[in-house]
Amino acid sequence: MEQSEVNESLATKCVSSGEPEQLTMVARRATHSLAPQSCPTCGTVPSTGGAMHTDPSFIYAIGRIEARFPRPGVEKEFAQATGRSDTAGLTDRQAVQKVLAQRQNRYLARQLCWVMSIEGLETYLLTPRDPLDLELLVEALRPTPSPMDLDCVIGIRGPIAPPDICNGLMVPMVIFDQIYSFDRDSLIRAIPRPETIADEAFPPAAAELFDRIMQLADNAGATDEHRALNYCAVRYHAIYANAADAFARNEMLKGVDVIPSRLSGARNIVDVIFSYSHRNTDVTQKFFVRVDVTEEFPFLITKLSPYYDR
Repeated sequence: MEQSEVNESLATKCVSSGEPEQLTMVARRATHSLAPQSCPTCGTVPSTGGAMHTDPSFIYAIGRIEARFPRPGVEKEFAQATGRSDTAGLTDRQAVQKVLAQRQNRYLARQLCWVMSIEGLETYLLTPRDPLDLELLVEALRPTPSPMDLDCVIGIRGPIAPPDICNGLMVPMVIFDQIYSFDRDSLIRAIPRPETIADEAFPPAAAELFDRIMQLADNAGATDEHRALNYCAVRYHAIYANAADAFARNEMLKGVDVIPSRLSGARNIVDVIFSYSHRNTDVTQKFFVRVDVTEEFPFLITKLSPYYDR
């Protein structure tokens, strides 16, 4: 099958499955820029009753963003732009960030592949819904990167990228609406410390919980469970204070689980459960947070409370 036929087939599948119109346009290779469309029914497909419905796949993922050259021509053009800039004394990463940050070189940022890796695995290709949000991608390229650097991406997942989009890399494309770039230590320092917990005890406790959430298997931020977990990790500081309290009581973090809430109905709601067991008595205490993950942006329903098994 010719490549054009493959791409057209992918675009047809994208429409039939209700994927956003922007991603359909990429699959057809009409453009590499996914600007938002004005169509009021973009991303919808007819139901059997003739009405329109939408079934998007939301992303709330935590990983690292990097830029890549999709084609040799783009790499050569970037080299010429670098030659016109004053990059003496800069590292390669610093030079890349400086060149892309300059307004006259913004056309290069639009040509690059923006890849999000999670736990070292290439997971998504990113593109902004609003072209002005290209700035968020450029800012994610730190001049002095650290292994602790993290990026939180919120958006909508689309089809697998055609091989000609990013030099043969075939991973799901994501139209993002927001990116938070931070490092783990800064996140922990920003968490309010309860007065009952010593200064030296709180950072290790918060780091332990954060790392456990990040290391959960296959956490690509695509399922409701993982989206809820990642939301709590970056937006709800009470779970860290609770972990520090548990460690002070000589308890260990036994597990983090996410289950559908009994309150689910018209809304998609999950319970995020944190289990702590006493190191001497093995008595387990559980606490939970109730999160609504119906829409692209999760939000808190119930604050941290004791959890009792059914």
